[in-house]
Amino acid sequence: MKDVLAVISLRPRSWAFPLGVALLLASAGASAQIEVENPWIRATPPGARMAAGYAVLRNAGTTPDRLVSGQAPGRADRVETHVTQRDGEVLRMREVPGYEIPAGGRFELEPGGAHLMFIDIARPFREGETVPVTLRFEKAGDVKVEFRVTRTGPSHGHGHGHGHGH
Repeated sequence: MKDVLAVISLRPRSWAFPLGVALLLASAGASAQIEVENPWIRATPPGARMAAGYAVLRNAGTTPDRLVSGQAPGRADRVETHVTQRDGEVLRMREVPGYEIPAGGRFELEPGGAHLMFIDIARPFREGETVPVTLRFEKAGDVKVEFRVTRTGPSHGHGHGHGHGH
């Protein structure tokens, strides 16, 4: 993309510079629009093969985006997007194709609702450790996040800023 911008900006046309700036801002700004607040994973007992992760996804952009997948290399074979649904007296989890984050809005991953499912974890998630996770969004691309492992969820004084688009 740098080569294209250089060619466009070197031509003596009145539209070249604004177009070059617009293309540069579009490519750099998309991922900066997504913020991941209070990311956490529930601690797991020895022998567990799955774990659940939660966070608040904020989209500061003017168009919706969609979380489509995740990766936690060395910690889980797969990271899937799941929802919990009540079926009578039974709660069932099922995989979904992702989560829509509205423009200027938020989407919450929370116990009993939408969550990330870490499948075939390599070893237990222990309270106090952090797990590096890459979340992939349709428009923002990859966002690297450090999920904190806890038994009860994020501390309210922990703040946000654990993951921002780059």
